[in-house]
Amino acid sequence: MSQKEGSQPLRPRMYVKVPPDRLGVVIGTKGEVKKELMEKTETIITIDTENGIVVVEGESSKTSPINVMKATEVIKAIAYGFSPDKAFELLDEDKILVIVDLKNIVGDSPNHLTRIKGRIIGEKGRARRTIEEMTGVNMVVGDTYVAIIGDYERAMIAKEAVEMLAEGRMHSTVYKRVDRLMRDIRRKERLRLWEDRGQSSSL
Repeated sequence: MSQKEGSQPLRPRMYVKVPPDRLGVVIGTKGEVKKELMEKTETIITIDTENGIVVVEGESSKTSPINVMKATEVIKAIAYGFSPDKAFELLDEDKILVIVDLKNIVGDSPNHLTRIKGRIIGEKGRARRTIEEMTGVNMVVGDTYVAIIGDYERAMIAKEAVEMLAEGRMHSTVYKRVDRLMRDIRRKERLRLWEDRGQSSSL
């Protein structure tokens, strides 16, 4: 069906469900977080505090759907527990948000979830911190999920590490696996860097 003459062009729009205790973080002090996100993504963000629904739409029909998706991902990250500063990293085209649903691995037994959460966090947060430092990602461990922000390859390694811990693998085994995968990534990055330098010098 063709657009009716005189009607407004459709603007891209997405919806995000946000827990009540995170709505204030999405808004920010004096609305600063919401305002900054709208400015950076050329979007209009409307918050239904009664139902916990955030609506993200383009400022106009010219707003890229990618901008709407990026703003939505930032809001999702805040909803999962990231600080706005960490969530805003998702505006970088290289960064992604990955969610590991622990219920898909161990079921929905509260006891199992509590035990697995403890394994992923580790004593005094050591396990989570080790995975973050080894891969360069940021992680939030919730009651039933783990949220990860990082570039694609590193986020996927962190995801695998979380899943291995949830499945009961020893921490030392997981760290060795992460170390090997990260060495592979660094080797590939060095190779790409040398190739880029070689191409530049030949010009």
